Amino acid sequence: MPTGKIRWFDSKKGYGFIAGEDGKEVYLSASNLPSSFTPKSGMKVEYSEIEEAGRMQAFNLHVVQRSVPRRHTSDEMNAIIEDLIKLLDSTNAKLKHGKWPDPLTCNRLAKMLRAVAEDFDIDD
Repeated sequence: MPTGKIRWFDSKKGYGFIAGEDGKEVYLSASNLPSSFTPKSGMKVEYSEIEEAGRMQAFNLHVVQRSVPRRHTSDEMNAIIEDLIKLLDSTNAKLKHGKWPDPLTCNRLAKMLRAVAEDFDIDD
C-alpha cells in the first residue's frame, strides 16, 4: 500500500489531495473516506489507488500517524485569550442592548473561537 501525507482537504468542497511518498499527487474524495474520519493536513496515511476519470484517486484510507499541529506558546495563548475576552465583552455588551455586532465582528469572533478551540483540542 502506498503512503503519503494529506496535503490539504476541504470538507466543504468534499475533496483534497495526498502527497505520496513516491512524489505523486493523489486525489482524495470525501466519498472515499471511512465514516467519521476527518482528514487534516500533515496526517500520514496509507491508501489504495485506483485510476478514475483520468487521475489517481485514493480509497481504503488508514491513518498511520496523526499530525501534531504547532501549538502556540503559553505567552502567545495568553495574549490571544486576552484579545478574545475583550472581543467577547464587547459583543456581550451589544447583545445586552438587543443588537447583534456587525458581520465583520461576528466573522472575526468566529475565527478566533475556532483557532482557540483547535489549539486546545489535544485528542485530535
